[in-house]
Amino acid sequence: MGANHSTIVGSGMSDTTDVVVIGAGVIGSSAALELSRLGLRVVVVDKAGGAGLGSTSASSAIVRFNYSTSDGVATAWESKHCWEKWADHLRTKDESGLASFVRIGMVILDAPPVASDRTTALFDRLNVPYEIWDAATLADRVPGIDTGRYWPPKTIDDEAFFDDPNGHLGAMFTPDAGFVNDPQLATQNLAVAAQANGAVFRLNRTVVSVDRDHDRVTGVRLSDGTRIATPVVVNAAGPWSSSINRLVGVGADFTIAVRPMRQEVHQVPTPPGYNADEHLGPAIADLDLGIYLRPTSPDSLLVGSTEPACDPLEWIDDVEASSPRPTMDRFEAQATRAARRFPSLRVPTRPSGISGVYDVAEDWTPIYDRTDLDGFYVAMGTSGNQFKNAPLAGRFIAALVEGVENGHDHDHDPLTYTCEHTGHVIDLGAFSRRRVVNRSSSGTVMG
Repeated sequence: MGANHSTIVGSGMSDTTDVVVIGAGVIGSSAALELSRLGLRVVVVDKAGGAGLGSTSASSAIVRFNYSTSDGVATAWESKHCWEKWADHLRTKDESGLASFVRIGMVILDAPPVASDRTTALFDRLNVPYEIWDAATLADRVPGIDTGRYWPPKTIDDEAFFDDPNGHLGAMFTPDAGFVNDPQLATQNLAVAAQANGAVFRLNRTVVSVDRDHDRVTGVRLSDGTRIATPVVVNAAGPWSSSINRLVGVGADFTIAVRPMRQEVHQVPTPPGYNADEHLGPAIADLDLGIYLRPTSPDSLLVGSTEPACDPLEWIDDVEASSPRPTMDRFEAQATRAARRFPSLRVPTRPSGISGVYDVAEDWTPIYDRTDLDGFYVAMGTSGNQFKNAPLAGRFIAALVEGVENGHDHDHDPLTYTCEHTGHVIDLGAFSRRRVVNRSSSGTVMG
């Protein structure tokens, strides 16, 4: 693989590059940056007209650390340090400005899928700060919250939905959590930094085929007739990733299934007292009722679903046909649950929000791995919970490509990544396509 930067020529022509990344979302753009920093020539292909215009733009962009595995927690904790030092991470000026990390903390209400003792053990091992609150502390620290325990989550037309609580909830609070204020801008920042390192973005084009010579990638063909010769392809196509795998003919050895799922995130007015002294209130993970909340401004909150068992999951076969508009049924369900937790919250009469499509792995843990086709890598199954981990996802892909292309047998001797900021060593085998299904997962977007 050479170090000279590529220039893509016109329709019907052919070019040669070191790596093609399919997808200019936050994961693909991060991978492009880290691969280009290795001195590789990188071409990014995306059907949209700009970086981060697909499912990334619908992300709630919450930065939290409560995952069900040690490697998941370590990845999120290290990524937080990257977001905090975003300009240093990019090492490039973007004339459009930089996205920023807003530290507000996160409250994780007690609920069976997120057992606090398991989480605290991981946090203690990895030096992630946290506080344990009882119900009285929760009520004091989050004014207006109803600390009632309503488990299990119920549909709003269930007669039991408005039953009295069966006890009260405590919570775990992680003060260093927060959110990225503009997920699309953050992706653009990564794309600009990648371009500054020589990466080329080919937008408004799709990959129509991937060429192979027996068990090796040899190139991709685009919808404009261009062929790009390359020995390495990274599939970071988000909800289209499974269809790309089928196009290429890989996936038979995956032990983890991945499917696209439609989701909605709604906007509601902030209840009185939620914000304190001009500071935004905390993000809240409420698996007891089946929602999460985070502020967008002093006046509004985002409300999303944690996929409670009582709600049918909206798996989709045709990503293109997925409506970007919120539905009244889902809006009423999520906004009413939010009002159950915050009785002073006013539920609007009309839905306000957006819809996106998650690329969901069956255990809600991503796949960052090679495949059984030499030179073909995947960054998929990101399940709506990996935006926060994009800085490291790019570095994982770069480590995989560099290691495997230089002869390392990752399938039998998994590579590791040593974190720049925290020093933690992450086992990249934790994100293998062939791993054992993570039974410790919450089975929700919380992972």
